[in-house]
Amino acid sequence: MRQEHGRHDWSWWKSEIITKWANNSWRFKMENAFESSIFNVEKDKPLTWFLKQKDKISDLNPDMSDYMIYMKISRKCGVELGNAIECRCVKCCSTEDYIDSMEDIITRVRIGKTWIRNPMEYKMSGCDLKPQHKHDSQIP
Repeated sequence: MRQEHGRHDWSWWKSEIITKWANNSWRFKMENAFESSIFNVEKDKPLTWFLKQKDKISDLNPDMSDYMIYMKISRKCGVELGNAIECRCVKCCSTEDYIDSMEDIITRVRIGKTWIRNPMEYKMSGCDLKPQHKHDSQIP
């Protein structure tokens, strides 16, 4: 293909790849990949996760504005983290500002982190650490 068309910049090659391989099954796979990807604070790094999601959305909808892309991505972060990010970012912020505010919220405010209670608190309050199962209460 390079011999036929010669040297071009990346935007030209990207548009050629999309016109050749961007069929309905590719679009379906990309939409499912975006919908199934939910941000996990303990597993995912904000920078790489955000950029992957942004690439998926911009490939599916190239005419979508950056603000709409950011809003779609923030909905995949969970309610608390998404609202905190939306409150910090203005409508015309850049990608760097959005990622910086996301990392700042995760590291400083610790929204989205799961907290493990101290087992000593359970012993002092007289609670049992063993979880109760539904079928235990139904046995006569």
